[in-house]
Amino acid sequence: MAYSLGSSTDSDLEFSMSELTGALGDSVTVLPLLIALAATTSVSLPHVLVGFGIFQIVWGLYYGMPLSVEPMKALIGLAIVGSLSYPELAAAGLLAGGVLLLVGKLGLVGEIQRLVGEPVIRGVQFAVALLLLEAALDLTVESIPLALAGLAIVGLFALAGHQGTSILLVLGLGGLAAVATAGIPTPRLPDPTLFPAGTPTVSSAALEGTVAQLGMTVGNAAIATALLCSDLYDRNVSADSLSKSMGVTCLAAVPIGGVPMCHGSGGLAGKYAFGARTGGANVILGVGYLALALVATGALLAAFPVAVLGALLVVVSIELARASFAPVDGRQSLAIVLGVGILGLAINVGVAFVLGAIVFWVLARE
Repeated sequence: MAYSLGSSTDSDLEFSMSELTGALGDSVTVLPLLIALAATTSVSLPHVLVGFGIFQIVWGLYYGMPLSVEPMKALIGLAIVGSLSYPELAAAGLLAGGVLLLVGKLGLVGEIQRLVGEPVIRGVQFAVALLLLEAALDLTVESIPLALAGLAIVGLFALAGHQGTSILLVLGLGGLAAVATAGIPTPRLPDPTLFPAGTPTVSSAALEGTVAQLGMTVGNAAIATALLCSDLYDRNVSADSLSKSMGVTCLAAVPIGGVPMCHGSGGLAGKYAFGARTGGANVILGVGYLALALVATGALLAAFPVAVLGALLVVVSIELARASFAPVDGRQSLAIVLGVGILGLAINVGVAFVLGAIVFWVLARE
């Protein structure tokens, strides 16, 4: 089934099995972080899921393609480890949203993209692939047998030419296991209040987190994602447009209890790897998040066997790494991609992005 989408993209909006499996491919980069965040902060998980649901649908319709909507990983990671409270996380999200909206409107992200060079952006993609692989390995530790079973299912279905179907089976089995452990919760609408988990609090930690996140967001969520849109979908989506949409998302989602959100090459690669080709995947996933918000409880999500998510993340990381190296030409470019990727894994994606850009600039002047 396909419907014409009358937007600036002139693309079709399709609802099919491949769009469904592709939609779920994005969720494996999101749900583990949300589960961990709900377990460690005062965040209201139903409100967070409402934010994700709304903006999956909004940007799927606007761009007419399966653009990812993900948590801002640097900020979410700081909150999970206790360096940021939820009120500080909310403040950082609003600050980051304002900056992203401003630089996007001024066209500054596009200027950065022209200055830093394609190998640096490919390196950022590779860094995210390595980080996703690291996250996958961390998740599989919870139950190696379950993770191996998940990988076996994905591998067998991939050999049969039905890789997308495997995600339905893996996530379905995980969901049944969670319900069997925690029971079926009673549906409940989230309270429609502003800042339900606490008023935003600006602090030095929030400011430092914002700076760290912006470096990663500009490199991965704006520039690298724009490049991946061209690689995977043959679509010309500007980094400035992505910056503006991320700014709008943060400024609108945080007040209703959401978390800072961005686009990202990892989620986009996940959707592509499991079959998504149109904005219909976003609509499907958005509706799924909104439905999950009605029944989301800490007990239910804590009971989900996250080891199987690790198996799916392996597939996503491989797809993103493949896209990172496919267009690379020349030993110098290859060295930059490898260097930025490894440095991003070892230290920070934002730092790797800046250092890689400096190296590229110096080499280009020789």
